[in-house]
Amino acid sequence: MKPIKTIGKLKSGAETTIVALGDSLTQGWMVRKGYIDFLEEMLRERFPESRPRLINCGIPGDTAEGGLYRLRNVLDFNPDCVFVQFSLNDAFCGYSAAQFKQYIQRIIHEIRDDCDAEIVLITSGYVGNSPETHFVGEFYRQLEILGEENGLPVARVHDYWKKRIDEGVEFQTLVQGDLVHPTVAGYRLMAEAVMQLFEGKDGDS
Repeated sequence: MKPIKTIGKLKSGAETTIVALGDSLTQGWMVRKGYIDFLEEMLRERFPESRPRLINCGIPGDTAEGGLYRLRNVLDFNPDCVFVQFSLNDAFCGYSAAQFKQYIQRIIHEIRDDCDAEIVLITSGYVGNSPETHFVGEFYRQLEILGEENGLPVARVHDYWKKRIDEGVEFQTLVQGDLVHPTVAGYRLMAEAVMQLFEGKDGDS
């Protein structure tokens, strides 16, 4: 599943507003270049006539609940597409996977009630072979379920990272010292994972 209308607008050359709602992984914590920066470059290369306008509404430490309460700021940009990226802070700040799902569902409902913007759900990074992997995976699974239930594309960043690690990329090169926040190389892979939704059959020129 892909954001078909957004792809069509990018192809047409019309200004296309994409707003990214999320936490520090959206904001680009402690790096010179985050995934939003890489993604804008990739979109311009993929769609040479496009005029993408990417707006970063990521706040470090934020959760899906916090994102819900500042959603009005996102909708004020009259977006064509909204990226929604939460999970890690929710998982480690005491929210249950069920509560997380409820807040993301409310974000989806409020966007759809306000406008016809497409919505892309985005998982966060792969946390390596740690005890938290299964726990965090439950939150990622909720995003996949919500994608199925609401007919939304889901960028599975954690799966893409895992695939690249299995191919030989060293996990330590993708994360900063806390083993959670991406390095510039990790953000590039994050952008590549999201970009997959804009390529392939439905993204063909």
